[in-house]
Amino acid sequence: MLIKPTASFKGEIQIPGDKSISHRSIMFGALADGLTEVTHFLQGADCLSTISCFQKLGIAIDNTPERIVIHGKGLHGLRPPASVLDVGNSGTTMRLISGILAGQPFASTLTGDASIQKRPMNRIIKPLQEMGAVLTSQYKNGCAPFTISGSSLHGIHYSSPVASAQVKSCVLLAGLYADGRTSVTEPSVSRNHTELMLSSFGAHISCQQTTVSVLPDPVLTGQKIEVPGDISSAAYFIAAALLVPNSEVLIQNVGVNPTRDGFLRAAKAMHANIIRLNERTVSGEPVCDLLVTSSDLTGTTVEGDLIPALIDEIPVLAVMAAFAQGTTIIRDAAELKVKESDRIETIAANLKNMGADITATDDGMIIHGGRPLHYAAIDPQADHRIAMSFAVAGLCAEGGVQIQDAECVCISYPEFYQHLQSLCS
Repeated sequence: MLIKPTASFKGEIQIPGDKSISHRSIMFGALADGLTEVTHFLQGADCLSTISCFQKLGIAIDNTPERIVIHGKGLHGLRPPASVLDVGNSGTTMRLISGILAGQPFASTLTGDASIQKRPMNRIIKPLQEMGAVLTSQYKNGCAPFTISGSSLHGIHYSSPVASAQVKSCVLLAGLYADGRTSVTEPSVSRNHTELMLSSFGAHISCQQTTVSVLPDPVLTGQKIEVPGDISSAAYFIAAALLVPNSEVLIQNVGVNPTRDGFLRAAKAMHANIIRLNERTVSGEPVCDLLVTSSDLTGTTVEGDLIPALIDEIPVLAVMAAFAQGTTIIRDAAELKVKESDRIETIAANLKNMGADITATDDGMIIHGGRPLHYAAIDPQADHRIAMSFAVAGLCAEGGVQIQDAECVCISYPEFYQHLQSLCS
């Protein structure tokens, strides 16, 4: 896929539904009594993997362009799968569904693609084993494929070494099947979509500072859910509008949950021109429209509690930093190493190939911005967020960029390139 430079970036766009919320709508709808109706669902490969897994667990799910309808069977209504549950490339599916399966009275085997089989699962295996779950990694390496055998679970208070919504959600979902209260304490607050949505379905959730607790065996009731636009997907269009001269873009219906809006806060620190319009609440989530115009960006430092709120947006933030004046330091982001690719190395290698001054560190990177970037062939390592981030770089670099394995964006944003080109002029 060749991305050519553009003179301006203008127009209006409504981005696809939030990936995290789309996943959870299927899972929680399956565990609820009655129908759950979901609109603006993300039809990306990862979320379709979640649908497939729950269909194999005996849940009828109607998928139409207008809406998803989940025919929930209640907390104890799942059935043993007749085959292995394949999550594809979806770490969210694998980690969250593991919590649910840990409390079932049957055994399940989970697998995924080559990338997912390298991603660390000990971070969920450990707390689930503490709760009494029986998990066996096929290759004894703490990775998929692994089998979860049905067992009686105990409520625990788990102190997570990482701020991870996937780990937190896995433990809380297992807690629905435990014999008492289950709590998770994180080093800082990660995205809270599970807490908000589970509460709306009827679960008993309490939050105090960085600790979240759930009581077992709730009666969950089907809901109507309108999924807001994914701020992670919006980030690419925000970055393009900021970087390309003579640009103005209105991005409609963007979820701006405070546990997810770290990219907006970092962009503001870089002197980005972003205005929030039409602020409202949709299905319990804060939403607004974002008006973005070209900006003279400056370097900043991104670290600490901000990292969990923008971990998925760091690749495109790094692209912004390469074009900004001054130095940007990103630290406390070692989690980037265990995403779909080692994002620290992948970002650094591709930006260096474009002429950027960037140094990878153990937990982030240092970018001395302002150097002109030039054409390069970009290898995203099959990582959708790397491909989309460097497509943005191509809009501003001399000669553009060639994205290899460009179709990897289908994991989260199948229409990405069409939408990007529709705003170029």
